[in-house]
Order: sequence, then C-alpha cells, then structure tokens
Amino acid sequence: MQNPISCEFYDQLMVAIQRKIPSTIVYLEGEQNKSIKGIVTTLSVIEEKEFLILNGKQKISLHSIFSFNGKKHKEV
Repeated sequence: MQNPISCEFYDQLMVAIQRKIPSTIVYLEGEQNKSIKGIVTTLSVIEEKEFLILNGKQKISLHSIFSFNGKKHKEV
C-alpha cells in the first residue's frame, strides 16, 4: 500500500488546477528522473492509484512526483 499524499501537496495541486497555472513536474519514471511542463487539468483515480492529468492528456502518478513547481514533496 502506498503512503497517502500530503494535504499540503494536494492543496497545491488544486490551486494549480483552479488557476490553470503552468507547472513544472519532476517525477520518477522507472529508474530515471523526468521533468515535464504543462497545465494540470484534473486529478483522477485509475485502478486505485492517484494520477494528475496534464493538458496534453499525459498521466503522472502522484506517488512518483517528488517536485512540483520547485517545491519538494519527497526524497528520491
């Protein structure tokens, strides 16, 4: 079972969605760090996992994100 997402991180995501703030997301994909820029359009639960959905329809697992708009949310 994965650890829950912190309320602070969730709040930051909700503000970015509501205000359509262009965001920089750094996350882990496999063994590599990836970085992407875009506008987060929504949060979704898919097969019991939480994802953010970018305007380009890309899905990123919330548990793989360690930096959102320059703010660290967990250590790699």
